[in-house]
Amino acid sequence: MDVSPILDPLNEAQRAAVTSEDVPALVIAGAGSGKTRVLVHRIAWLCEVHSVSPFSVLAVTFTNKAAAEMRARVESLLKHALGGMWIGTFHGISHRLLRAHWQEAGLKENFQILDSDDQLRLVKRIIQDMGLDDSRWPPKQARGYINARKEEGLRAGQLQHRNDPAARQLVRIYTAYEQECERTASVDFAELLLRSLELLQQNQEILDHYRRKFRHILVDEFQDTNAIQYAWLRTFAGEENPVFAVGDDDQSIYGWRGARIENLHNFERDYRNTQLFRLEQNYRSTNTILSVANALIDNNRERMGKKLWTEGVTGDPVCLYAAFNEQDEARFVAERIRQWVEAGHSRRDDIAVLYRSNAQSRVFEEVFISHSVPYRVYGGLRFFERAEIRDALAYLRLARNPDDDPSFERVVNVPSRGIGQRTMALVRERAVRNRVTLWKAAEEMLQSRSLTTRAAHALERFLQFMSTLEEEIRALVLDAQIDHILRSTGLMSHHGREGSEKAKSRVENLKELVVTARSFDLDNELYKEMLPADAFLVHAALEAGEGQGAIWEDCVQLMTLHAAKGLEFALVFIVGMEEGLFPSDMSKEEPGRLEEERRLCYVGITRAREQLVFTYAESRRRYGADSYYNSPSRFIGELPPELIAEVRPRAMVSTPVRTRSMPGRPGQNSGIGVGDSVVHAKFGRGVVLDCEGAGSNARVQVNFEREGSKWLVLAYANLDKLV
Repeated sequence: MDVSPILDPLNEAQRAAVTSEDVPALVIAGAGSGKTRVLVHRIAWLCEVHSVSPFSVLAVTFTNKAAAEMRARVESLLKHALGGMWIGTFHGISHRLLRAHWQEAGLKENFQILDSDDQLRLVKRIIQDMGLDDSRWPPKQARGYINARKEEGLRAGQLQHRNDPAARQLVRIYTAYEQECERTASVDFAELLLRSLELLQQNQEILDHYRRKFRHILVDEFQDTNAIQYAWLRTFAGEENPVFAVGDDDQSIYGWRGARIENLHNFERDYRNTQLFRLEQNYRSTNTILSVANALIDNNRERMGKKLWTEGVTGDPVCLYAAFNEQDEARFVAERIRQWVEAGHSRRDDIAVLYRSNAQSRVFEEVFISHSVPYRVYGGLRFFERAEIRDALAYLRLARNPDDDPSFERVVNVPSRGIGQRTMALVRERAVRNRVTLWKAAEEMLQSRSLTTRAAHALERFLQFMSTLEEEIRALVLDAQIDHILRSTGLMSHHGREGSEKAKSRVENLKELVVTARSFDLDNELYKEMLPADAFLVHAALEAGEGQGAIWEDCVQLMTLHAAKGLEFALVFIVGMEEGLFPSDMSKEEPGRLEEERRLCYVGITRAREQLVFTYAESRRRYGADSYYNSPSRFIGELPPELIAEVRPRAMVSTPVRTRSMPGRPGQNSGIGVGDSVVHAKFGRGVVLDCEGAGSNARVQVNFEREGSKWLVLAYANLDKLV
């Protein structure tokens, strides 16, 4: 058997992992070391060399994009399609299990998936129905509590509040939420995992079936698994089926949302006879960038240990810029981007500006606009998250299932049809009182004539319209169903009448929804034996739940460090490298959080292929006040000084210049100092870079946006300070 296509592309460490024995294996895969390649080639090795059926392999990852890429690469290696193979996300595979065993799982056959927005709306309504003040009991906080408990594997009835009034109230909200989901046949993302785990744990016959079926289990990004995902995997594997896990403890950055680095550390304890492999050869970054990353992460204590290296070039030193303030920081970045692109190093879409907090993007957006730097804030609304798309899909969901309360509430008055909040409040009240769906409650109220004539007519027209709509689309193909919904509901004309650019964009998005439905892959094994409309709705819900950014045009990418994980760019700026900002003030209170902040910085560093730039501001406006004498981040102090090139040394001043008395015009006190934004009648806007002298001899150096840097005599410059 010729195994050269499987093994030849691999380095020695990758090959050792791919050809490992049929026992549990843990692969510690450093950034850019080819972890996906190892997973894909491991599957191909099992199938080609050990004659393992691809349908007895379960491969789990965290995003649909990663799952699709893995499937395509396996099919390419094996040279045939693998339609029935189980490669997917935790949520996608859990959904598939529940669809196949809905009765045993205690669900209705037509259960619907609540995305994050639907879930929040439901929690908010429950809080209102319970007569609670949502300023004291914020719906987002309650939703977070519910999801966190589910991710711990806990139902409302299992929780102990120990005479804590706040905890008792949250349990009440959780209980009411569970009842509403049960009544409306709705399942949120956390419920997909919890319900599928309970299905396996409570039904031995089903569990035995899947343990016999999946003899090989592979997991990507293992360091990101939370408590319930780890339990889910252990339940699937049992004592017989080996788990092949790939992860990197140095890239564990999601502790704030439940990921447990302990899962990686405890793997060898929980799986006997584990083989351990390390992938340390990096195929992405220069040697300088890797040396900086290694030096930083060495400061974390509880590591499994590895050191990235490359056979590639040494590369340029890492740049460090000490900005006067956040405006100066953003202008420096904009200028460096201009120089980089003009020199032909890369396109703009291969450049990223990474920051710790979303709030930092505002200044960069303002400066990039003024400097004509095209940019995109990564992580904005995905296609299926946009309001107009959600409206259209809610109509489709309601037509398929009249008991879908979230969809009923979303579209009952969109476009406006005279069904106001008062009417809906009465319908909701009846539904809760009689423990029925909103649709059934509306029918009961029409029969009992308990609404005003106007409200009753409006509600009756809506119910009749939806019943007719279901009949009209029943025999249509998927894209025709959606096209009919857009036109008959008035959604298309509703947005078309507005005439604004935003409205035009919404119309284009709705048209694109029809195109998306037309090209939807119904052959995907995840949607086996489902009707096209139901499969498309599941696809939309799972895609909206991922929170990943879309493909971009030739624009500089602005994003948080968390959002950058898994991406790479030729040029990377990590901005705001100041104590209190990065690492954040909160992280200093406990060592574990500080180490996660350091891992986050490590992730940012290893996104860069060719050039890495750090910036920090000596003065920064935060929370409505200026902070002076900002200290550079401790992470900068942990880097090898010989690999750092300072673009501008930290200003050696004992006090901000603005505190001295400096004449701006003869006989006047200007209060202008280093870092201030100013405007000149001829040269326009600029920032003060330096100053010298006193009294009538005082001079300032100003970097003007249009004219560049100039020294001016302050007494005659007539500079106006911008506040």
